[in-house]
Amino acid sequence: MKVEPGNFCPLLKKKCIGLECSWFIKVQGYNPNTGQQVDEWGCSIAWLPVLLIENSQQQRQTGAAVESFRNEMVRQNEETAKALLLTAAAVSQQVNKNISPKQLKDSSEIVED
Repeated sequence: MKVEPGNFCPLLKKKCIGLECSWFIKVQGYNPNTGQQVDEWGCSIAWLPVLLIENSQQQRQTGAAVESFRNEMVRQNEETAKALLLTAAAVSQQVNKNISPKQLKDSSEIVED
C-alpha cells in the first residue's frame, strides 16, 4: 500500500488549486531519503521537509570539504615554516662566514650546527 498525500490546502481551507497556485512547483532531482529520481509537481510547503533534509546533507558535505581544505592548509603552512627556518639558518651562516647571498647556490650548502 502506497500512502498518498491528501488534496486539501490548509492555507485556502479547500481543495488544492494546483497550477493556479504560485506555490505549486515542479521539483526535479533525487530524493535525499531514498536516492530515487524525483520529477514531480507539488506544493512547495509540502516539499519543505524533503528540501530541508537535502540542504542539511549539502551543509555536511561543505563542512567536510572545508575541514579537508583546512587540514591541507595547516600542512602547507608547516612546510612553509620549515622552509623559512632553513632560510633564516642560511642567512645566519652567511653573516657569520661573511658569504654574500650570491655565493650561496642552494640549500645543500647550509650546514646545520
